[in-house]
Amino acid sequence: DVVRFSGEFELMFDLVLNHCSAKSPWFKEYVSGIEPGRNYVMEVDEKADLSAVVRPRSTPLLTTFQTRGGERNVWTTFGADQVDLDWTSPDLLFEFLDVIMFYVSMGCRILRLDAVAFLWKKIGTSCLHLPETHEVVKLIRNLLEVVAPDVLILTETNVPHEENVSYFGKGDEAHAVYQFTLPPLLLHGLLRGTAKHLSSWAAQLSSPPRGCHFLNFTASHDGIGVRPLEGILPKQEIWDLAEEVEKKGGFVSMRKLEDGSESPYELNSTFYSALSDPKDEALGEARFLCSQSVALAMRGIPAVYFHSLCAT
Repeated sequence: DVVRFSGEFELMFDLVLNHCSAKSPWFKEYVSGIEPGRNYVMEVDEKADLSAVVRPRSTPLLTTFQTRGGERNVWTTFGADQVDLDWTSPDLLFEFLDVIMFYVSMGCRILRLDAVAFLWKKIGTSCLHLPETHEVVKLIRNLLEVVAPDVLILTETNVPHEENVSYFGKGDEAHAVYQFTLPPLLLHGLLRGTAKHLSSWAAQLSSPPRGCHFLNFTASHDGIGVRPLEGILPKQEIWDLAEEVEKKGGFVSMRKLEDGSESPYELNSTFYSALSDPKDEALGEARFLCSQSVALAMRGIPAVYFHSLCAT
């Protein structure tokens, strides 16, 4: 069916590089000490200094699991149900290259690299955007240019803008990056009734390298990330935005900072609900339609979320 669909549509395939499910065959092999999975999971000494690690969550970074070899502390960036993979294992790299080749054979047109920014870990560093991570993206780009030059790489890195666009490299990494700053800036501007911050940000956007593009969107299966607002909006404005979404029935995911405090990471709400006005339905509709118009008009590739299109 997938191959048939690829003849009618340009398909995007999701490549989850950073982690796997705690219920996956790989992790079950790790727990049982069986090849190849036993070498695929990121173990950490509990005494390691992890204070500099940049977190997208407030959950514990390490999770203890009982394995055939005893208790092990496993790196869990996004929570205990998703265990991080150990990219220092050459076998893991080849495993993923096989997956990429399978995706290509199934008609992949765009390869989405999920949470790629967290891929490589090195104790004593932020473990975010490390040089080795960029080298992996370059390697995937080199592979595709040889075997499937029409396939595009899209990186999913929900971080401040300058960090996000680093995945263009010198035009030798991603073909496209999500424009993560756009959704929260649009949300803020439409709720506050001002285009000041949005216009200022848009005016200073640099052009991507030749052959590279921004993917402009307002909503996705994830929440509305607010880390891209860092350095653009005052901290209190970000907190106010989070509180407003909560008042409308949404939820806020927090992340743990280096000093142990917490900060909003993601607003868990549909974009329509976040823009709504309980007292004026027409105003909410106008805000939403305006947000979609801006995303469609921005330079780059527009991406309309299915649930936004169908009002679900």
